[in-house]
Amino acid sequence: MKAAAFLYPWDVNGDPEAPGRVAALGVRQATLASAYHSTRALTPRHPRHRVVTAWHSAVLYPPGAHWEGRALRPRPAGDWAPGDAWGEAAAALAGAGLDVHSWVVLAHNSGLGADRPDACVVNAYGDRYPWAPCVAQPATRAYLAALAAEAAVRPGASGTELESLGWYGLAHLHAHDKIAGVALADAGHYLMSLCFCPACEAGYGARGADPRELAAAVRAALAPVWRGAPSGGGWAGVRRLLGGDRAARTRAWRDETARTLQETVVAAVRAAAPAGFRVLLHADPVSYHCGADAGVDPAHILSVADGVVVPCTGGAGLLAPFAEQGRADAVLAANLTVVSGLGGRPHALARDAALARDLGAAELRLYHAGLASDEDLAAVRAALAHL
Repeated sequence: MKAAAFLYPWDVNGDPEAPGRVAALGVRQATLASAYHSTRALTPRHPRHRVVTAWHSAVLYPPGAHWEGRALRPRPAGDWAPGDAWGEAAAALAGAGLDVHSWVVLAHNSGLGADRPDACVVNAYGDRYPWAPCVAQPATRAYLAALAAEAAVRPGASGTELESLGWYGLAHLHAHDKIAGVALADAGHYLMSLCFCPACEAGYGARGADPRELAAAVRAALAPVWRGAPSGGGWAGVRRLLGGDRAARTRAWRDETARTLQETVVAAVRAAAPAGFRVLLHADPVSYHCGADAGVDPAHILSVADGVVVPCTGGAGLLAPFAEQGRADAVLAANLTVVSGLGGRPHALARDAALARDLGAAELRLYHAGLASDEDLAAVRAALAHL
């Protein structure tokens, strides 16, 4: 199985040993962040630092002049990724014999939310989610397509992996996160992730759902949950809380919005890319799910992109709906966390990879070579040698 490791430019730049160390793991590809959200990251082997704080969402290269004058535009990085940090790291990794692909985070952007709160998801209570641009708004959609085309097709990249290409909702690893006081299961997260910005209200209305009545129904459905009642799991839980008709109308709007955005963004990347440039999406086969692994319709997305990267650390079952499409030309990559401190299983990598292969995966993604300890990386080397 072809294996690729995720990296940030700051894992590589300033550490001349990093490219060789990554190549020595046995991976053939580096998936290198070119547009990323705010984060605080450990760099356990870097000769100059141990912790990198990226204060806001940013592109990790100089943004193009075409952004001037646009209401929505990416921020350049600060001192955590100065200049063309992506290009510098990509050249070093390619020099170690690695194929380099870009890694682009799209609809997860707290910097944009800080600059333009009107562009963000608004829940049924009127609370804005500044980390979550609403993907129904025309200006946001145009911004995401332009960002993807620029951040994906960097000089030296032979492919890209697009993260958060769909709805983002309540769930978010925010600074000092304090939202776990009430256990929200799948259905509760869906209701708390429904957007009621003007674009979404118009979308619900066009599908026969009065947006004010719908917001009131969401609040009423969640009232027992705030008192400790279970919200339920799966789509059946959403239907139970919201009612079958209302639930169906919200999902019709959100599914269509996500599908058309995915088509538009992938087309924009292809238009900017050279022949043979590969476009993958980080994806979840349940279309109403939100987050970094965007909810998709498996049949649809495999007709749009070249393949998907699927979260498999807790089990490889999410691969099955993609494999069932029978698309021999589609890339199915299993994403496995190999950082023990983040819940990864580096010592079980060979077994987890074999299970993923049995369910249709032909490639592996290892999260994350820059964050992992030396012990974790040793386990990855042993597993990839075995595979």
